[in-house]
Amino acid sequence: MLCQALHRFGHKLVSRRPLEKEVYEFELGRSMSTQDLVALGVGRTVGVGVYFLANEVAGNQAGPSIVICLLVAGLTSLLAGLCYAEFSARVPHSGSAYLYSYVTVGEIWAFITGWNLILSLVADAFIVIQTWTLTFDNLIGNQISETLQESISQHIPQVFAHNLGYFFVIFLLLFTEFQFVGFHGFFRVFEVVTLVKLLVLSFVIISGFMKGDLHNWKLTEEDYIQAGLNDTSRLGPLGSGGFVPFGFEGILRGSATCFYAFIGFSIIVTRVKESHNPQHSIPMGIVVSLLICVLVYFGVSVALTLMVPYYQLQPGSTLPVAFLHIGWAPAYYVVTFAIFFSILVNTYWSFMFPIRWVICMMAEDGLLFPVLARMETGTYISIVSTVIFIIILAIMVFFFGLTDLLDLRSVGTLISYSLVAFCVLIIRYQPERKKEENEEELQEENGGKEPEVQEETAPAAEKLTLRRLFFPGSPTPTPLSGLIVYVCSLLLALLLILLCLVLAHWPGLFSGDPVPITVVVLLLVVITGITGVIWRQPQSCTPLPFKIPAVPLLPLLSIFLNVCLMMQMSATTWARLGVWMLIGFTIYFSYGILQSLFS
Repeated sequence: MLCQALHRFGHKLVSRRPLEKEVYEFELGRSMSTQDLVALGVGRTVGVGVYFLANEVAGNQAGPSIVICLLVAGLTSLLAGLCYAEFSARVPHSGSAYLYSYVTVGEIWAFITGWNLILSLVADAFIVIQTWTLTFDNLIGNQISETLQESISQHIPQVFAHNLGYFFVIFLLLFTEFQFVGFHGFFRVFEVVTLVKLLVLSFVIISGFMKGDLHNWKLTEEDYIQAGLNDTSRLGPLGSGGFVPFGFEGILRGSATCFYAFIGFSIIVTRVKESHNPQHSIPMGIVVSLLICVLVYFGVSVALTLMVPYYQLQPGSTLPVAFLHIGWAPAYYVVTFAIFFSILVNTYWSFMFPIRWVICMMAEDGLLFPVLARMETGTYISIVSTVIFIIILAIMVFFFGLTDLLDLRSVGTLISYSLVAFCVLIIRYQPERKKEENEEELQEENGGKEPEVQEETAPAAEKLTLRRLFFPGSPTPTPLSGLIVYVCSLLLALLLILLCLVLAHWPGLFSGDPVPITVVVLLLVVITGITGVIWRQPQSCTPLPFKIPAVPLLPLLSIFLNVCLMMQMSATTWARLGVWMLIGFTIYFSYGILQSLFS
C-alpha cells in the first residue's frame, strides 16, 4: 500500500499537460504581424534597465567592462530566446516558461516556474515604480526628494519619508491600470513610443562617440589623485583603474546584474493567438528583438563610459546625467522627458498584464485558487486583485531595496530560463506524444481487448545495455532513448550546478591550487561523456519552422550561463527566494496537487 501511495504521489508530481488541451489565453482583439511582435519585444525589453542600470553597474561593479557584462548577459538571454523560439514553434498556444515546463517535465516543475515568474514580475513592478519616481524627481530638479528630507521627514518616521514618493506613484499607476483595461488601440501608441525610445537612445550613442574620451577606458591611479580621490592604490571602492577596474569578479557580478536589462522578450510568446503565422513570426520576433536590444545596450554602455569616468557615476543616477557632465543641459532634459514618458506608457505591459496572465493560467489549471482565474472576466475580482497587489507592493517598499529586488527579479527569471532550456533538451529526444495518448485512449475504449492490441502493435521491449547508450538501434526516438536523455539531462543539470559552485566559490581555483583544478577537470570529463551519450540518441524528426541548432550543446550552454549568473547572487537573495518558495510549496501541497486538472 505504501509503495502504491508513493507511486501515485510521484505520478502526480511529474504528470504533464496534454498539448491538445485548451490553454487559457488573453485576447487583445487585433492581429499582430512580425514587425508588431518585434516592436513589442524591443519596447518591453529596452525599458527601465537601460536608464539606470548602466550607471549602477559601471560605477560600482564593472567600470568600463560593463560592455563585456552586457555582451555576456545578452548572450545568455539570446540562448534562452532561441529555446523559447523552438517551443513557440512546437506548442501552438500563447505560452510562457510555465506552460513549456508543464507539457515537458511535469507539474511540480511547472509550479516552481510559475511561482518564480510571479515573484519576478512583482519585483519588476516595484523597479518600474522606483525608476519612474527617480526620473520624475530628476526632471523637476529633485524637488520631491529635497522636500521629503527637509520638511516631511521632521514629522514622520524616516522610513515613511523616504518612500512617500513611491506610494504616490503606486496609486497613480493603479489609476493608470484602470484606464488602460480594454483599450486595444493603446498598442499603436506603444509602437510609436518604442520608435521614439530607439531614436533617443541612438542620439545618446552618437553623442557618446562625438564627445567621448577613450582615456576614460584607461584610467590610472594618477587620474584618481588628480580628481581628488585618494586611497585607491589599495584597490579600494574605485577599483584599480583601466578597462577592468574591478577584476574578473566584477565582470561576473556585473553580468548577473545586467541580465535584468534583457528580461522582457518572453512577452512575445503570450501573443500566439493574435499572430498571423505564429510558428514563424513568434521565433523571428524573439530573435530579432533580442539582437536589436543587444546592439542598443552595447552602444549605450560604450557611449556612457566614454563620456563619463566610471567613478563619477553615482548610485541612483540615470542615463541622462552623462549630458550634464559634457555640458549639454538641453539634451539632459529632452532625454529625461523621453525616459519619463516611455516608462509611463510601458507601464501597462510591464505592471499588471503579465502577472494577471500567469496567475490566471495557473488558476485555470487548478494549481492556484479558482477565484484568481476570474481576474479578467469579473470587474469586481479584477479591481480587488489589483488593490491586493498594490498593498503587497507597498509592503515591499519598506523591506526591500532596489538592489535586492533586482537580484530577486533576475534569479527568478534565470531559474525559468534554465527550465526552458532543460525542456528543449528533453523534448527534442522524446517520441511523439500524440501517438502515445491516442494509444492510451484506444486501450481504454477496447477494455478487455487491450492485451491483443498490445501484442499486435507494441514493439519488442527494449533493454538498456552499454552499447545502446552510444549506438541506439532506432533512427527515431523510442521510450528507452527518451528515458536515457531524461536521466542524462538531470545528471548534467546537477553536474553543471556543482561545476558553477566550484568555479564561483572555491578560492584556490585561480591561484594554481591543484585540488580545485583537478575537480574541475574531472567534472568537465564527466559532463563531456554524458553529453556524448545524449548526442548519440535519435532526435525527433517532427518538422518545425524553427529549431534551435547544435542540440544538445546550446541548451546546455544556456543552462551553464544561467547557473553561473545565479551563483553571483548573495546568500540573502537566496534566503528570500527560499521563503517565497516555502509559501508556494505550502499552497501547492495543500491545494494545488489535489485540485490539478492533469494529475
